[in-house]
Amino acid sequence: MHISENALIVLQKRYFRKNEKGECLEDWNSLIDRVAGNIANGNEEDFKKFHKLLNSGDFLPNSPTLMNAGGDLQQLSACFVLPIEDSMDSIFETVKNAALIHKSGGGTGFSFSRLREANARVRSTNGVSSGPISFMKVFNAATDAVKQGGTRRGANMAILNVNHPQILDFIRCKRDPKELTNFNISVGLTEEFMRAVASDTDYDLISPHTGAVADTISASMVFELIVEMAHKNGEPGIIFLDRINSANPTPAIGQIESTNPCGEQPLLPNEACNLGSINLSGMILDADLDWELLRTVVRDSVDFLDAVIERSKFPLKSIEDMVKANRKIGLGIMGWADLLYQLKIPYSSQEAVDLAERVMETIDFEAKQRSMELAQQFGSFPNFAQSIYATGDLPRQGKKWAGLIADIQRNGIRNATHTTIAPTGTISMIADTSSGIEPQFSLVYVKSVMDTEKLLYVNKWFEAALEEWGLLTQELLEEVSQSGSVAHLTQIPQEMKDVFQTAHDIDPEWHIRMQAAFQKFTDNAVSKTINFSNTASIDDIRKAYLLAYQIECKGVTVYRDGSRDNQVLSVGAGTPPKEPIEKKVAPRQRPEVTHGITQRLETGCGHMYVTINTDSHGACEVFVQMGKVGGCASAQLEAIARLSSLALRSSIRIEAIIRQLKGIRCQSPMWHKGKMITSCGDAVGQALESFLSMHANNELKALHVTTQSTDDYVQELPKAKVATCPDCGSAIEHLEGCLKCPSCGWSKC
Repeated sequence: MHISENALIVLQKRYFRKNEKGECLEDWNSLIDRVAGNIANGNEEDFKKFHKLLNSGDFLPNSPTLMNAGGDLQQLSACFVLPIEDSMDSIFETVKNAALIHKSGGGTGFSFSRLREANARVRSTNGVSSGPISFMKVFNAATDAVKQGGTRRGANMAILNVNHPQILDFIRCKRDPKELTNFNISVGLTEEFMRAVASDTDYDLISPHTGAVADTISASMVFELIVEMAHKNGEPGIIFLDRINSANPTPAIGQIESTNPCGEQPLLPNEACNLGSINLSGMILDADLDWELLRTVVRDSVDFLDAVIERSKFPLKSIEDMVKANRKIGLGIMGWADLLYQLKIPYSSQEAVDLAERVMETIDFEAKQRSMELAQQFGSFPNFAQSIYATGDLPRQGKKWAGLIADIQRNGIRNATHTTIAPTGTISMIADTSSGIEPQFSLVYVKSVMDTEKLLYVNKWFEAALEEWGLLTQELLEEVSQSGSVAHLTQIPQEMKDVFQTAHDIDPEWHIRMQAAFQKFTDNAVSKTINFSNTASIDDIRKAYLLAYQIECKGVTVYRDGSRDNQVLSVGAGTPPKEPIEKKVAPRQRPEVTHGITQRLETGCGHMYVTINTDSHGACEVFVQMGKVGGCASAQLEAIARLSSLALRSSIRIEAIIRQLKGIRCQSPMWHKGKMITSCGDAVGQALESFLSMHANNELKALHVTTQSTDDYVQELPKAKVATCPDCGSAIEHLEGCLKCPSCGWSKC
């Protein structure tokens, strides 16, 4: 496989093994030697097959497999769901188990629906419950404290059933963007609730502890609140729980209550899944998809993913037992948008939707055929007799499916699920292709290099088309980079505009129809972001949610461009500034007189005093003084203060500085006013956060401090607001329910 420059950066930063000095010990060939050798487990035939599969670029497994296979950790699963029962023992046991999973590189999903509502009676203590949202904050804080495998920050999904008495509080729990930052949240909707919305009637809220009706409220009111909050900042998403459980392959074993962090993998409590994705963009033969190659790759990929189950070490015995009882795998795709570019099929077309359905049916059918063959060789998954396969209730229609289902009833099947459309974040960057089933976010984007240079990166299929049309010029590429799209450019032929659509060129209806097409032949679920322009109305979001329900999606995530409060204004969609791109940032001058506040904090090293001063544009400098410390410790505090001051006067948002400082740990943590201060750096971060909170609540007005957002120092053009990568400063894309940097591979789900 050809390794692009971007792919090499991602591999070196996140996947290659390193020595104690941080020097890479691997290259691509040695990485796939390690992974293929570990998964083959001494079988030479399997090693050759797996090595060829990985090296072709036609398939890549999820990141934990690439990172951990052949190492001491050997944790190869990406997604887990953990149970939470209504007891303190269960809650904090799950906090501990989640921390172990995050440490090993996995993401976790939880249903908080079993926890009694706030202020409900707790008989054992003669007190009252604090409710699910308060415990979500405990989980969020625990996630902050754990760095995943040294390379990935923890991600969680929280689901609350729509009939929980605290559902209104849950829907609003992320209206403050600084709250629950390690959680995605989704409301679990039932068929009963959706019928009540359609008929504009009331429905019951049920106390999970007693089973009694706690209240009766308007379904339409609750649905409208979900829509309004999603319009505001993209959350909550919605999960159709009854629909998910109608496809549950082992209903006798348990009901599905939650999903992994991006929503594509519904799982039973204490269950995990191994995922992998097929790269469609390299499977072109005679202006069509190479269907025979696809079938071969599917079969080899099923062999690989099934072997991963045997080779994986699981963080908990209960998870290992459940995984090996059901042996779920999730095979999906990437490179869909790039495939459509090559086939000259518009993303927003019935032709593309029909092709999506055909592609996914082929993958699902071949995966199940191969899984049945593996069952004849190695045995079915242990819970087969209690599954929908044994009863012939697999929800697939058609003559060829009827024959396969009958064969499975006779012969068994190796895996309880086979297909999932997962986020492909960094693995699609390694494969140099588009993410999952998402449209391309931008045809040309700007990559920041060493903070002093910006380079244009062009989609290779778009670049080839421009050459074919005789339109390829540097000036045109720079113009495209302003928005990432060609929809508005008069010099581009309409034929090219129709084919080279980007996420914001496509009507949300087509996003949803594409998701539904793939969902039809996907066992688990589909990770997809439904992109809206900044001007989209609440009614637009409402229609999208209702359409997703009507055409059989299992859930939906929407994102209205620029709606996240913590987004940093950038120029276009990663556009170079109008100044010469080599110009460096210079801090604004400090005025002769500043005003500020001083906070005292208790640290493990003693009393700390943090002074934050402001000028007419906002916070501009930080001073830190510690009681009796001197020497190196004092110098380090001065360095933190100077660098924080430099960043503030260089138009860096306070939130960005806080994120860098908070959570730094030393050997002497200290409690201060109910919060843990984990180090002196963390204390400065907390002081800045308190300052920001006072500013937000107008508490600084009494001090006669004039504050103004540092965004005033960032030029705003009539383009979309975009978040910027905390690692490299390039524009971030919202796709597959995640944030992703196309420049360096940073991602957050």
